[in-house]
Amino acid sequence: MNGVQLFLLGRTLMKIGEQALPDVGRGGNGAVLVVLADVLDSPDSTVGEIAARTRLPQSAVSMAVARLREAGSVVARTDPRDRRRTLLRHANHLSDRVGEVRASTIDDALGRALGTDDTDEIRDVVHALEAMSQRLGLRSAQPG
Repeated sequence: MNGVQLFLLGRTLMKIGEQALPDVGRGGNGAVLVVLADVLDSPDSTVGEIAARTRLPQSAVSMAVARLREAGSVVARTDPRDRRRTLLRHANHLSDRVGEVRASTIDDALGRALGTDDTDEIRDVVHALEAMSQRLGLRSAQPG
């Protein structure tokens, strides 16, 4: 496998992941998940800082933050050193949305992508993806 193939595999996995997420009826989840991952990695960040790190437009970050705050996944507080700044961090409690996301599985979306409804084959691929995730040290906290 070369870098291009790995990149394309990553994009395919992202699409399957988006299809597996429960529908919230408000457009794509890609930017929301990128922003949430950044907030998890860098708590107490501003929208501008997140935009700079993720290379997403500030407007997309602002919209994603609004969705995450509405879902109860992100909380905001005023920066005590500069009252004009708002700092964002992951919420400490489990919102209904987070519970819904954590309860969902990738089985149906993965089956569609693989072109099969063979539960053994789907289970084998899920196990391979879980092993890869563990091996790469991806955080186990599930976003929402």
